[in-house]
Amino acid sequence: MIPFLKSSQYNVKKDAQFLPISGLLGSNMKTRVEEGVCAWWDGPCLFEALDAVEVPPRDPEGPLRMPIIDKIKDLGTVVMGKTESGSICEGDSLLMMPNKAVVKVPALFCDEDRVRYADPGENVRVRLSGIEEEDILSGFVLCGVAKPIPAVTEFVAQLQILELLDNAIFTAGYKAVLHIHAIVEECEIVELMQQIDLKKKKPMKKKPLFVKNRAIVLCRVQVNNLICIEKFSDFPQLGRFTLRSEGKTVALGKVTTLPTVANNACTT
Repeated sequence: MIPFLKSSQYNVKKDAQFLPISGLLGSNMKTRVEEGVCAWWDGPCLFEALDAVEVPPRDPEGPLRMPIIDKIKDLGTVVMGKTESGSICEGDSLLMMPNKAVVKVPALFCDEDRVRYADPGENVRVRLSGIEEEDILSGFVLCGVAKPIPAVTEFVAQLQILELLDNAIFTAGYKAVLHIHAIVEECEIVELMQQIDLKKKKPMKKKPLFVKNRAIVLCRVQVNNLICIEKFSDFPQLGRFTLRSEGKTVALGKVTTLPTVANNACTT
């Protein structure tokens, strides 16, 4: 596990914690394991370790970003998701991207309770007017009218190649399925731009024609339909993704550059 975490750019001492548990017996999960059962362990139980994890900050005053996970018909159109940034208030006028539909919020709910507003990090159900259920897909994003989320068909990303399928070559033209927040979309690698030297932690001078397992590469990714994403540096939850092929995760990635509005071309 440690070599894998290190190859995925994790600081094992800082980002990972190992502790003994038994899912079958429930040992060291809710309460600390008894000394007679595991005398060599005097650390926390699983729940204590989870409680100690620092929750990443979310800005209630930031631009609204709520990826749509699901939708239902219930006295109108109702969408479900988590507010990754910003807040939603009853009566708000918002924008559904990427179809740019202006919608109104007659009501919103946390669990089964109707609430007047929802803070970032909350899972909510939002009743909308001004849009039909069939016009919304999973992966669409509810956002503010003033600062909508970018909708693109191409972006630049840094990829960590995990393990390619047998006989597969990761090069320009490689196709996979992109999973980013609630989006599932077929994609194609259209250009390998730069490979990172794992020992020196610096870009190689020569542009790669292909890369192998464990490589880190900067590449240009293209999809057929508009998708709503953000740069990882701006919104980590909306800028990290996986590439899968035949049910297997072949790469982890983060969005580094988005197209400019003017020419829809990625700039660095």
